[in-house]
Amino acid sequence: MKSDVVIVGAGSVGLPLAYYLAKRGLKVVVLEKEASWGRGQNRAAIGGIRATHSDRAKIRIAQESLAIVPELETVHGFHVEWKRGGYLFVAYDETRENAFRELLSVQKAAGLGIDWIDGASVAELVPGIRREGLRGGTWSPGDGSASPLLVASAFYKLALDAGVDFRFGEAVTGFDREGRRALRARTALDVYEADRFVNAAGADASRVAELLGETLPVHPDSHEAGVTEPVESFLGPMVVDIIPDAESGNYYYYQIASGQIVFCITPKPQAWGTDCRSTSSFLPLVARRMIELQPRLANVKVRRTWRGLYPMTPDGLPVVGYSRGAENVLIAAGMCGQGFMLGPGLGKILAEETLGGAGEYGFIFEELSPYRAFEGMELLK
Repeated sequence: MKSDVVIVGAGSVGLPLAYYLAKRGLKVVVLEKEASWGRGQNRAAIGGIRATHSDRAKIRIAQESLAIVPELETVHGFHVEWKRGGYLFVAYDETRENAFRELLSVQKAAGLGIDWIDGASVAELVPGIRREGLRGGTWSPGDGSASPLLVASAFYKLALDAGVDFRFGEAVTGFDREGRRALRARTALDVYEADRFVNAAGADASRVAELLGETLPVHPDSHEAGVTEPVESFLGPMVVDIIPDAESGNYYYYQIASGQIVFCITPKPQAWGTDCRSTSSFLPLVARRMIELQPRLANVKVRRTWRGLYPMTPDGLPVVGYSRGAENVLIAAGMCGQGFMLGPGLGKILAEETLGGAGEYGFIFEELSPYRAFEGMELLK
């Protein structure tokens, strides 16, 4: 079988990319090792979509996502539980306040509708938040949330209608090469020839890269999340507290349209590997921190918890660019737990560039190159 593009991975990046490429008239095949679409990291996402980042490339990609996801409802007629509730990064110390304020110039220059608000304004947005020591926060009302499962299903249906050929239960086992080009991708069931290939395999991206003789600095770690019973709506924004303690880094929570509160926390130390079994330590840890910040949450009952993978890079930024070893293989991986919010925008951008790397979005390929120095860490990761 010969196609224009073979995409490895039917997740947060692969699904929208497949749709936008097929919409442009390309013949697209998607290979997915799982039994259906969105079964990897996508289904473990909590649903936040923000352009409030500290990196120019991520800001631009997420701005596209924020334009695309609402249109799944308004243009295409899919109910995806879209909610423009905004993001609120709170500050309880001078260090965090100064960092947030300094970052505003970068964010505003990138076109973000974001600003610093004082403690009283934060308290209006988040009823019952702890007032002691509250200095204020950065507020971006244009950010929002949606259901990862519903968004994935919407893109799957759009891609099917556009002619994309999905092959589920087929893990890529190797590539046939000629010089610096990949000719065919092999699975246990078939062989797929294409002009170009895309590694959008999420937590499996490093293994796929190794099949081409490349080392990709994408290593998954485990994060847990949870959801409560539904309660009457009282919380608009996603609340993010980035102050770490001895056991954890940042944590965040918000109330979805149907009333449940969804929450997540960054463990300390990071839990490297692919273990997705829930732990007994997660709920006491995140509950303590959430209740300390917003005591009125104490009596809300938790319905369930789950654990998913963040395909991490050393600097917390995605990897987007062509392989040097196989020049027709594009890497679109290492989303660092933000594939859901970046995937729609990245898919559209890559398709508009026809998987290029020049033009209006050339800076994205430069800043997110697989061969960058991987130094530092994004502030709002």
